[in-house]
Amino acid sequence: MTRPDARPEASHFIDGEYVEDGTGAPIPVIYPATGETIATVHAATPDVIERALASAARAQGAWAATDPTERGRVLRRAADMIRARNRELSVLETMDTGKPLQETLVADATSGADALEYFGGLAADLTGTTMQFGGDWAYTIRRPLGVCVGIGAWNYPTQIACWKGAPALATGNAMVFKPSETTPLCALKVAEILHEAGLPAGLFNVVQGAGEVGAALTGDARVAKVSLTGSVPTGRRVYAAAAARMKQVTMELGGKSPLIVFADADLDDAVSGAINANFYSSGQVCSNGTRVFVHADVEAGFLARLTERLKDARIGDPLDEATNFGPMTTEAQMEIVLRHLDTARSEGARVAAGGHRIDREGFWIAPTVLTDLTDAMTCVREEIFGPVMSVLTFTDEEEAIARANATEFGLSAGLFTRDLARAHRVVAQLRAGTCWINQYNLTPPGMPFGGSRQSGIGRENARVAMDHFTEVQTVYVGMGPVEAAF
Repeated sequence: MTRPDARPEASHFIDGEYVEDGTGAPIPVIYPATGETIATVHAATPDVIERALASAARAQGAWAATDPTERGRVLRRAADMIRARNRELSVLETMDTGKPLQETLVADATSGADALEYFGGLAADLTGTTMQFGGDWAYTIRRPLGVCVGIGAWNYPTQIACWKGAPALATGNAMVFKPSETTPLCALKVAEILHEAGLPAGLFNVVQGAGEVGAALTGDARVAKVSLTGSVPTGRRVYAAAAARMKQVTMELGGKSPLIVFADADLDDAVSGAINANFYSSGQVCSNGTRVFVHADVEAGFLARLTERLKDARIGDPLDEATNFGPMTTEAQMEIVLRHLDTARSEGARVAAGGHRIDREGFWIAPTVLTDLTDAMTCVREEIFGPVMSVLTFTDEEEAIARANATEFGLSAGLFTRDLARAHRVVAQLRAGTCWINQYNLTPPGMPFGGSRQSGIGRENARVAMDHFTEVQTVYVGMGPVEAAF
């Protein structure tokens, strides 16, 4: 199969146009399926960072003053353009991340378009409140924050750019977005399309680079907010830097989420949910339910159906739509997962399926199921971020809840049961920001998404995201004479 040319027009998109500065450190773009370098971008130099922030600061005031209905129209036009170019953008996403085209065609650019459309529709509905105090009264206005920084993760580069950009732009802000240095290509196309849809220059800029570029953006005095998707250690660093200047933050970080399968669950649905919660995107999803607690009465049946279904994993060229399981996005992440598998074996885990690197070019690990586990094992406690499912057993509801909550993370949780009274009772006790009942990992833009504890702060998507990109201004209106002590 002929591979398309993935080379971008330039490394950055600033003030409505592509910008190149070859003096920045080169960043190779690796196709994960083969390990080949398919493009090179350059990290943003201080001059590039300054151009991006200056253009954002210059453009934001006029955008905030623009009729919100017109702001929404721009976002909705961009959504339509993304859908019209879905195949082209999906191919680029596959080359950037290694995810199968079968997956990216339905889950990446389309998800970004959904977010742009959703927030485009809400742009004109940013309202305040009124309060009465005797004859006096007060009202509130939601004001945009100003220049916002978005920092993306490498697993969903198109989606994350839109998830952060759409509410920021809808509410009158400007954004400088730094994609992961591992997957730098897709955000450039998002910026290009937003500009073609009528977004004024400077309002959505993309600059490349690693942690030092993110730190320069986060620490700049012109930046009012930072929205990060990434690991817990990165989140701590960014949060500390933002706090030093009292900036607002949204942090969507890692997880070690539980998925509970009760004895009365539909096992076929539960197995499908577990597959989606562990092997979609080769397990590289922060909300994945990687601790699968299965009731002891149905463990054997669950494992039998699961291991049989894993035979349907088709491994091949990700650009072939018949392929449904892809490689790890980076060699470094593949090595991390392989080390986790070695540790699991040394601690006594049994490998019920997979557990090895696939013998082919690129960064491939077989879909893996670990059993005979205890809650204290490393593979159960730490986020692996790869295609590794840990299956544990339980015997009663209270036990399942206690063990599900026994983690420092709190991003997501899920459960499968036919007893809806139990479902709602259990969900109410799970310490997780996003939960699913008889489903897993669906994240429509109208539903808030985010975590608690070490998994993050704030929410992405839904109306609440607009609150995170605005601040409340309160106005008190005196209607009578002013009294004073003297």
